Amino acid sequence: MEKQKNKTGSRRDFVKTAGRLVVAAPVLALPVILARKTDAKGYVWQIDPYKCTSCEQCKTACVMTPSAVKCTNAFPMCGYCDFCPGFLRQGAKTFDTAAENQLCPTGAIIRKFVEEPYFEYTIDEKLCDGCSKCVKACADFGNGSLYLQIMHDLCVNCNHCAIARKCPSDAVIRVPAEKPYLRKELKS
Repeated sequence: MEKQKNKTGSRRDFVKTAGRLVVAAPVLALPVILARKTDAKGYVWQIDPYKCTSCEQCKTACVMTPSAVKCTNAFPMCGYCDFCPGFLRQGAKTFDTAAENQLCPTGAIIRKFVEEPYFEYTIDEKLCDGCSKCVKACADFGNGSLYLQIMHDLCVNCNHCAIARKCPSDAVIRVPAEKPYLRKELKS
């Protein structure tokens, strides 16, 4: 009889323990599931350069520090200006490359001589923080060849992109992963 009770007790204990595990497993697994990188299969986040208003949200809204958003230059559109309005701060006393005359707060725009009077302006992605000041100035006073893009080697592809939620112009969209960049092109 006592063996029967021990077996019954063991079974009850087993069922109780199993029931607790069944209830606890999803709760314990939840942080692991949430911590995993989630993404919509086959899609990545990107900024539509034609919708972007250079609102400066990309610098601060991105979960990465510095932001995974960087400025890029559409060289076929670029006029190779003597002084690019995205490079030169408005109201600068002299037209030179001194730090106080540069618009970019991090010095990410590199000015390289091509031929008189033309210069090429490239972006040092390591220095660019996605503030979009140069993009706005290029659009307002230049030809709009500077634009923002999410760099996929830096982006963690959050399923709920913080930039997309804060973007006032809905310029941050999902695009197919096989074509992850939306290039700005010369309009005919």
